[in-house]
Parts: sequence; structure tokens; C-alpha cells
Amino acid sequence: MSAPIHITYLFDPLCGWCYGASTLLEQLAARADFAVALAPTGLFAGDGARPMDDGFAAYAWSNDQRISRSSGQPFSEAYRRDVLGDRTRLFDSGPATLALTGVALTAPDRELEALKAFQVVRYVEGRDSTDIGVLSEVLRAMNLSEVAARLAAPDTALIAAYRARIEAARAEMRRFGANGVPALIVGTGDDRRLMQANALFGSLDVLVDGLKAA
Repeated sequence: MSAPIHITYLFDPLCGWCYGASTLLEQLAARADFAVALAPTGLFAGDGARPMDDGFAAYAWSNDQRISRSSGQPFSEAYRRDVLGDRTRLFDSGPATLALTGVALTAPDRELEALKAFQVVRYVEGRDSTDIGVLSEVLRAMNLSEVAARLAAPDTALIAAYRARIEAARAEMRRFGANGVPALIVGTGDDRRLMQANALFGSLDVLVDGLKAA
């Protein structure tokens, strides 16, 4: 059997389009002929974080409806009311990215599962995935209590890994001219190319054919 095709998945845990792409991505990651590596870009972390005001909430909800129509993924009324309606918290993907980095260090084969859990808790259950307490609860429910403990009191190694992953993902975006997420980089070494997000909003067969052709 030939070696699996390597896929680098550029994403942000607060990116609605990344949530929309999650079904096809999961199906891709489950295949033996592909190896998917997660690369969080920190798009909405640090300087990319912003207040959740009325204008941004309205824009996000409108965009979410487009994503739902394109992907079939649900965005609940609880999310609209309790997450988009909360003016006390920043729209900041830093905590979720830090949590995913903790999973990557502790149980790397479960990072995609954790990402999905964070997306469901936000967009379906209507709980704020920028909240360390919410993220820790999700991790403990997944029997990842060690990660939850590290998230509550981040150590030097976790913070360093978080920064390194974001820097590496942003360097890949610049190198390949990716203008946003989600995006896929196909291949290894110097033999790699970028596939844009629209590939993640069609059929699995078309996606697989495109990746193999690349």
C-alpha cells in the first residue's frame, strides 16, 4: 500500500466556514489514504480578537446562514442568543487554540475530535467556546482531564507550542498565498500546493479526486 497523502489543514476554531467544512474534513481524516495534520492560524487570536458588538454579531449571523445553506451544518438559536448576544466577552480564538494545542501535545490523535466538540458546544449548544471554563468542561467530558488542568494554568511548554503552531501556520499561509481559512495544503516537502476552501463544500469524491490529482 502506498504512503498516505499528507494534508495540512489551515483553520481557526472560531471560523464558521471551518465549522461548515468539518463534515468533509472528518470523512477525509478517517480515510487510510490521507493523513490530516491540523494547523491553527490564530486568525481570531491576539491582535485578531475583537469585541462582540451589535454590528459584528449581525454580520456573523448573516454569514452563518450562508454557511448553513452551503454545508447543512446547524447554527442554533441558543448560539445566536447566548453567544452572539453576549457583549461581555471578546471574539477571541486564543483559548480554544491553546486548548487544541494541549490536546496535540497530550493526545494528538484526538485533536480533530476536540475541535469538533468545541464547534458543537458553540454553534449547537450555544455555550461560549472563548471561555476557559467551558473548554475545560468539554475536555473533561472527553476524558482529557490532563489537558483541562494545563489549560487552567498554562505552562511554559504549552504556551511555547501554541505560539510556534500559529507562527508556522501563518508562515504557510504567506508561502502559499492563502487569503483565509479553511484551506488545505496537499503534499510534503517542496512538492506541495494549496487547495482553496470551496473544495471542502462539495462532495467527498470530488474532494478526494482533487487532492489525489494535486
